[in-house]
Amino acid sequence: MGGELRYEIGQNAYIKLVLHALKHKASAVNGVLLGRVSPTNDVVEITDSVPLFHSHIGLLPQLEISLILIEEYYAAKGVNIVGYFHANERFDDLELGGVAKNIGDQIARYFPQAAILLLDNKRVAALEKVKDRSPVMQLYAKDASKNWKLVGSDGGYLLTTKEPSANVVLSDYISTEKWQDVVDFDDHLDDISKDWLNPELFK
Repeated sequence: MGGELRYEIGQNAYIKLVLHALKHKASAVNGVLLGRVSPTNDVVEITDSVPLFHSHIGLLPQLEISLILIEEYYAAKGVNIVGYFHANERFDDLELGGVAKNIGDQIARYFPQAAILLLDNKRVAALEKVKDRSPVMQLYAKDASKNWKLVGSDGGYLLTTKEPSANVVLSDYISTEKWQDVVDFDDHLDDISKDWLNPELFK
């Protein structure tokens, strides 16, 4: 697949991740990306996402439990974990840290084309002022030497939203504080009546 690989994220998967980060602005948050490789062209189609944690995001037992549950649920739908999402604690922090790389490595063992999406808070904050269709995330993928590399600037890899209007819809959700309704695995482990699949979020 090499340098031809592109990543396309569906609107709901995209919005869910950003809202999760906005709900826990004072914390680092993470999530996983679900999808498949398109059979006709070299595109990783990210069709859904699951918000994971907003506290102790590097703890392995909780992470392993969540990944098992997610894999079991989505395997029945013919969808796999294809990547990882991370938002740093500090607003201006755009460094891909060790926790993100380690979880990304774990996913890449099973899905070699895995991506890591890192939230760019400044681009989120600018959404109301700037009408930009590009995702408010940075794309990282493995390079030839198996290191995580920021890609997209060289045109080799691309991250796009499937629906061009995704940022407009996201802005609407932000203005109505829709982020308050997002449930992650931390919430579910505290209260199992809270559904990590977020079935009501976009109704």
